Amino acid sequence: MSVPGPAPRRRVPGPSEPGAAVPGPDFPQKRTDYAGAVYGSMLAASVIAASSTQEDHPRLSLILLLVITGLVFWAAHVYAHVAGQREAGKDVTFRQVRRVGRHEWPIVEAAALPALAVLVSPWLGAGENAWLALTVAICQQVAWAALGAHRAGARTRQVVAEGAVNLVLGLVIVAAKVAVGH
Repeated sequence: MSVPGPAPRRRVPGPSEPGAAVPGPDFPQKRTDYAGAVYGSMLAASVIAASSTQEDHPRLSLILLLVITGLVFWAAHVYAHVAGQREAGKDVTFRQVRRVGRHEWPIVEAAALPALAVLVSPWLGAGENAWLALTVAICQQVAWAALGAHRAGARTRQVVAEGAVNLVLGLVIVAAKVAVGH
């Protein structure tokens, strides 16, 4: 009985082919930024872990913190990219800024599910604590990392490794929340 060889790797389009990444400040227009989604999920988990449920309106405060932090980090990423292009002596057009903004938008989108978890947690019996939202943020972080690796053509072992690394990173955030006592 023969053992099948490794799965064939997906071919990445060349620079002049449709679907190829555009060099410089332009990003591919129809590709999901999995790195941004992973980063945004980790950011959301960190915000949740650092938040306190001892406020007057803890759910509203946490939802606002998630959304505002996502927007601020998104703006910082867009600005950093644009500033980097300018420092490299390249002109930056408004069209390029918009494209960078769209490319980095998954950072903001990653706050949506954890914020929704915060909103519905009392109806699910989770009360005012943030553990449901933290779990959602970490699960989506792992899922985005694994999906990004899979879509990039990684072998199964690499996809599992990406998920495992992101699970460990998420668990470090959980450990920090437990250690600090939030």
